[in-house]
Amino acid sequence: MRALFITLCLAQPAAACRTALILSMDVSQSVDPGEYRLQIDGLAAALRDPEIAEILVRDEVALSVVQWSGVDAQEVSLDWTQMRSPSHVELFAAAVAQLPRAFVMSNTAPAEAMRHALDHFGRGPECTRRVIDMSGDGTPNAGGEIGQMRRAAERAGVTVNGLAIEGLGRAITNFYQRNVITRDGFVETARGHRDYARAIRRKILREISAVFG
Repeated sequence: MRALFITLCLAQPAAACRTALILSMDVSQSVDPGEYRLQIDGLAAALRDPEIAEILVRDEVALSVVQWSGVDAQEVSLDWTQMRSPSHVELFAAAVAQLPRAFVMSNTAPAEAMRHALDHFGRGPECTRRVIDMSGDGTPNAGGEIGQMRRAAERAGVTVNGLAIEGLGRAITNFYQRNVITRDGFVETARGHRDYARAIRRKILREISAVFG
């Protein structure tokens, strides 16, 4: 399946699109194997949602998946692909569901993850909007100052949204609201990893729909 996905990507030249969306997933040591599985299954299910799939194709949205963890731990797991047909959506979702975990037992460095995502837009198609979807279940314990990268995103015209995966309380949600998202961004909260599928569906739908913010 993954070979077919790559062939399809290469066969279709990039064209103008409405939104370039980086799905940036936290795979630091706080995420156990079962929780990682819930994340990728939830993301794949969200992309297959009929309402989301229809908008992805209609607006030729470009998607890329990045896994991140510590200071030197960022990986483009699925490169830029425009959703120009239902087949693109299905193949991309299938590739998400098969993604091996990129990093194990590593720290949490969201500033470096955001820097990597901003650089990654330079290798993607020209789109009207550029959005980083940052998901995570912890606050930083390594790396630089996340506020500096948030300001860099704002200067570049990039929207940063957050998906806060909570354990108890709203500590992660509050951190994302105060430090991660841009002024035009928002935070979606998942009540634990088992709520991730619902939250990521709602978040992506909000990011690609006609009404933003």
